[in-house]
Order: sequence, then structure tokens, then C-alpha cells
Amino acid sequence: MKFRAFDLEEPIPELRNPHAFATLRPWVDMGSVGTLAFRSLERYLQAQELAKLTRPGIFFDFTRYRPIIYNVEGERKVNVPNVTVRYARGTGENDFLFLHLLEPHMNGEGFVHSIVTLLERFGVKRYCLMGGMYDLVPHTRPLLITGTATGPQTLAQVRSLNVQASSYEGPTSIASLISQEISELGIETMGLIAHLPQYAQLEEDHAGRLCLLETLSKLYGFTMDLERVRERARRQHEEVNAAMNRSPEVKALVEQLEVQYEERLRKKGEEGKQEEPPQLSSQIEDFLNQMGDQFSQN
Repeated sequence: MKFRAFDLEEPIPELRNPHAFATLRPWVDMGSVGTLAFRSLERYLQAQELAKLTRPGIFFDFTRYRPIIYNVEGERKVNVPNVTVRYARGTGENDFLFLHLLEPHMNGEGFVHSIVTLLERFGVKRYCLMGGMYDLVPHTRPLLITGTATGPQTLAQVRSLNVQASSYEGPTSIASLISQEISELGIETMGLIAHLPQYAQLEEDHAGRLCLLETLSKLYGFTMDLERVRERARRQHEEVNAAMNRSPEVKALVEQLEVQYEERLRKKGEEGKQEEPPQLSSQIEDFLNQMGDQFSQN
């Protein structure tokens, strides 16, 4: 069945007070933490296909998001990059939508409108963008999660989980308009962005994945078995530690970031105190980027 820019799978489900989770590649999916968290959540909740864009080429440049060719029982198939939406029944009072969003290259306003109308169609009550970003934080401390929230209940829930207010100002994705437009429609919005060490840029960051899943489990009462994820996060921590210990420069850098991390938390704890981003010299910034390249190659 067609609905605006989407093809919907039939029969179309009736959802109970649905909450929507969204990831946005590649803008806020560093370390693939949003994608990895979705993989765990969708498996846990047994999510099913719901919708895809009818004509993704309206929004995406396929010289930048490449189609993939593969074989199925000797027949060659082409998979075209697309927005995928899945749904799942919750065990509590909410069902869930999972929106696998891609950063649009063109017709951005139309892209935003297509997502907003889909959320309206299914009566979504809350929209949560989750993912990861790189930051000047050490891997030796608990990961920080920042996010914004609208609605007093949602804001209280987010703050009770130690999710810090985001103070970011600067360039963003056109998809950020989704939160703004649905908020004007009375839909609550929320963000959960894990801050990952800039010097340890990994293709799959399992520490960030674990951080998001633990936060969501507390928020929604999910009883997920996270032992495998914890083990992967533990091995990742050991590997980054080993790489750090082989380099006195990296070790000194991490020690500096630890001091700034504690100061950052102290300022956050002072009522009315706004967070100021850590300031490092240009030489250290260059060194961080070099270390990120080295970690990503190992």
C-alpha cells in the first residue's frame, strides 16, 4: 500500500501509543553505535518490516550511497540504499517504530515532510534520535550521553538517567528538522547521543552500543540479555588500553582528557552552569586525529 512517499507492508498494524526510535547515517552514527543498538533492540523485540521509500533516488545520490550487488541462489540482485522502517510490539504500554534514516543529499524538506507524515499516520507519541559522536573524552571513564527532550515527563525521565543536556551549536543535518516539526505537532522528542573517544575511532564501538542499550533498558524496562555486548565492550576496552600503553604520548593525552572529563562533570553539577567544550591546543588536536587514524587501522 502506498502512503505519501512510502510503500507500506500489508496488513498495516494498529500500534499502541507507539514510540519511534531513529538512527541517522552517517551524521550521528559514529562507531555504528546507533545501528548496533538497533540490531539488538530489533532482535529482542522481534521487529518486522513496515515501510520503505517508494523512490529513494528522489532524496539520495547513488554515487555517494552505492547500491550493492549480491547473489541469491545463482541470481544476481541489486540492493538500493533506502530508508527502512520496522515495527515491534512492546511488552508494556508502548509499541515501537524503528526508523533507519539516511542523510538526504537533495529534496531535504520533502524528506523531512515524508518522515513527519509517517509518524503522524501511526500516531507516534515520542520520537527519539539515537547515535554516537566523537568527543574529547577518555575511554577510561564512563561514556557520556547527551540529549534534548521536550515534554516535562520525558525531560524528567531523561535527566533521571543522567543524560546531560546538549549544548551543541553549529552545523547539523536537515533531518534535525524532524524533531522540530513533530514537536510543533505535540509529539514528544528525545535524543540519546553517546560521546565516543575521538582518538579511538572504531568501525564498531561496542562500548557506545552498550551505553545506549543500558539507558534504554532502564527507560523502558527492557529485560535484554546484554552479556555478549558487555563482553565485546570489555575486549574493546582491553585492546584500546593495550594500544594506549604502547604509546607514552597517547597515555599522556588520556591523562589530560581524564582531568578535563572530571572538570566537565563538576561544572555540570553546578546549578545553572553551562558546559564549555574542552579546549585543546592545535598540536594536540592534530595528534588526536593521527591517533584516530592509527586506531581505525588496527
